[in-house]
Amino acid sequence: MAKVEVCNLSGEKVSEIDLTDEIFGVEVKVSVLHEVVVMQLANRRAGTVCVKNRSDVRGSTRKLYRQKGTGRARKGDIKSPLLRGGGVVFGPHPRDYSYKVPKKVRRSALRMALTTKLADNQLKVVDDMELPEIKTKAFTNAMAAMGVKNVLIVTKGTETNLELSARNVRGVKVLPIAGLNVYDILKYGNLILAQGAIEDIEGRLL
Repeated sequence: MAKVEVCNLSGEKVSEIDLTDEIFGVEVKVSVLHEVVVMQLANRRAGTVCVKNRSDVRGSTRKLYRQKGTGRARKGDIKSPLLRGGGVVFGPHPRDYSYKVPKKVRRSALRMALTTKLADNQLKVVDDMELPEIKTKAFTNAMAAMGVKNVLIVTKGTETNLELSARNVRGVKVLPIAGLNVYDILKYGNLILAQGAIEDIEGRLL
């Protein structure tokens, strides 16, 4: 087991905590992380883009001129894709990009992402994430005391004061433990875990 310091929002060491190797000390496989991140990004796609084909374009269906005898190319109605303002051929239409990776693979990738942060000394544990009031300056001072900037903060539950204090700070995201995911862990340079959230992580991944 790896020992990690537990600090407060002032950056002072309070205690130590043991992190189980089954979650924070596994073998990291880049291919598994890549697979899960691609799945997450695909699931976030809206897929609402749409074009009008020739049946959707407004216009007359009358043939522009007769088929033969003019010396010109054959032409149908004014909604033809060959004409300006006509329909679009093979354009995109609304679709669902989402798909699923097996649950075991997703859990394995989450363990690998947490292992990566611990191995790179980018993981910090805080005993209490609660702020007494909604104040951005108090939050930025706390982050400066801990020496982090680009950071994902994972709380045990909903911390309203913390979330509202951090929402205007660039490069910071506050996430409840239920929303913990591989993409956000890897996206941010540092990871701060509330001490109470570690028990939930172990219950979810062990």
